[in-house]
Amino acid sequence: MSPIKMLGDDDADLRCIRDVAVAIIGYGNQGRAQALNLRDSGVEVIIGSIRDETSRRAEDDGFDVVEIKEAAERSAAIALLIPDEIQPKVYEEHIAQALGPGKLLDFAHGYNIHFGLIEPSPDVDVVMVAPRMLGEHVRTSYEQGRGAPAYVAVARDASGRARDLALSWAKAIGATRAGVLETTFAQETELDLFTEQATWPMIMRDLMMSFETLVANGFPPEMVALELYGSGEASEVFRQMSRRGVFNQMRLHSQTSQYGTLSRTETMLPEKDRSRFEEALEEIRSGRFAEEWSTEQQQGYPHFEKLRERASAHPLNEAEKLALEAMKRSGLE
Repeated sequence: MSPIKMLGDDDADLRCIRDVAVAIIGYGNQGRAQALNLRDSGVEVIIGSIRDETSRRAEDDGFDVVEIKEAAERSAAIALLIPDEIQPKVYEEHIAQALGPGKLLDFAHGYNIHFGLIEPSPDVDVVMVAPRMLGEHVRTSYEQGRGAPAYVAVARDASGRARDLALSWAKAIGATRAGVLETTFAQETELDLFTEQATWPMIMRDLMMSFETLVANGFPPEMVALELYGSGEASEVFRQMSRRGVFNQMRLHSQTSQYGTLSRTETMLPEKDRSRFEEALEEIRSGRFAEEWSTEQQQGYPHFEKLRERASAHPLNEAEKLALEAMKRSGLE
């Protein structure tokens, strides 16, 4: 497989997105960051939102805030930056009728397009500009003259200029400063879900089992929580991974640490367990997870609430309080 080319500022023309009126639907974590960055890049932006705390914040930030349907009608490019689970309903009730030839629909995650929960008409451009950072970082990095990397994808190019607009959008929010990778809605969605359903569950389970094993063997719970993650060392390790690489960052640790980690990695997660990762990916690609999640939403989140209750009852919650206080005092919270 040939390496993907990282696209930068020279690969995008800011004039493309400056030539169209943009509507940001939703002014939450990602919506606010992109709206502010777009405006600072010279793009005309209005906000479509229900009347709530976020819409009031948008007004305080100086934006024209209107009903979602009106925002969609007044704009040529519409970004649906609200939670995945409410996008289909909002799209059908407020946006679908406002779309037509020459308009563009943008997403920050491919979920609803990939799984067919939203199906725009054939004459509408459908693109994705997906920053790989939380909205707060998308904004602060832009203000600092840097940027957050992003994925860009085109699901439908009805106008013949969808890719140009998507790259222009990415440039306007600062993503091309850091680098943009072209991908597909399918790859972005499946990769994102895989990390959520395979990588992070493994890490969470590791933390819980480590905590339970150590406490059962006489170690103070508060000390265990501090050692596992509460000191901030774990987050710093991940930060250094993103800066130096997974293995190169290990040179920041003692040789005892390096040897212990490298010599025990394969025994802690044996090769035979690779099948669980394959199963997780198949469940995503087959659509079984999407069906399960849709059913969960329709039923009022009964299993989700039980999972949250079980997590809230874990003794780790009580044990970590001292560590969290220590982090607040250190200024690293």
